[in-house]
Amino acid sequence: MSAVDVIGVSKSFAVKKATVVALDDVSLTVKAGEFVSLIGPSGCGKSTLLRLIAELDSPTSGSIAVFGKTARQARLDQSYGIVFQSAGLLPWRSIAANIELPLTLHGVSRTARRERVAELVELVGLTEFASSYPEQLSGGMQQRVAIARALAERPGLLLMDEPFGALDEMTRERMQAELVRMCAETAAAVIFVTHSIPEAVFLSDRVVVMSPRPGRIRAVIDIALGDVRGEKLREEESFFAGVTAVREALHGAPESTAATNAARGVDSR
Repeated sequence: MSAVDVIGVSKSFAVKKATVVALDDVSLTVKAGEFVSLIGPSGCGKSTLLRLIAELDSPTSGSIAVFGKTARQARLDQSYGIVFQSAGLLPWRSIAANIELPLTLHGVSRTARRERVAELVELVGLTEFASSYPEQLSGGMQQRVAIARALAERPGLLLMDEPFGALDEMTRERMQAELVRMCAETAAAVIFVTHSIPEAVFLSDRVVVMSPRPGRIRAVIDIALGDVRGEKLREEESFFAGVTAVREALHGAPESTAATNAARGVDSR
């Protein structure tokens, strides 16, 4: 079963006396365990599409299924976790208590909560900070806590809206490597909104390139860089080829055959 099926989705907003079309006839399937990034110019509907999948808003037309369920049922079943640009941690709760919160709200036993929190703080590398408070952590560490909280109920899908956008470049690259590791360990599918082409290529199995408003899918670029993605990957020719393929699609230029083939792991010689 696919993780997400978006079929013919459009979304319009009423602005004063006009109608603004944010998304127009968008269709996309994300497989279970797949990492898909959405990239495009500001206002192209990337975050709108993510919000529709999360059932934080409703499409004007079309349909969305999450693991074969309606978006609403998936939300009620906690089938996905969501992470925004701001970590959104509660300052009066410790790191462990922030991660534990969704488990507490859904009636998980105290013993099970403690066991799960211990697993998650280890997963995100923050075991020694479990009793600390958000203000005592760096921005990157706070985002790790937000990711751990989103994974608390073992969702099969993680929705991420520019979660590293406010971080400095070094921290951002470190968090990207951490996210690749976490996704490999949890096997969750990920839909990731970003403005960064290198970030999209480093993280993704596929990059979905969107057009300016009204948002449509302009191209889908397969990224065949393997499951193990360390820092040295950023220096490899295949990585730069992927970046080139996405950049050309983003700017509406024809993809060069060599760049596209390299991004897909095909030897064009």
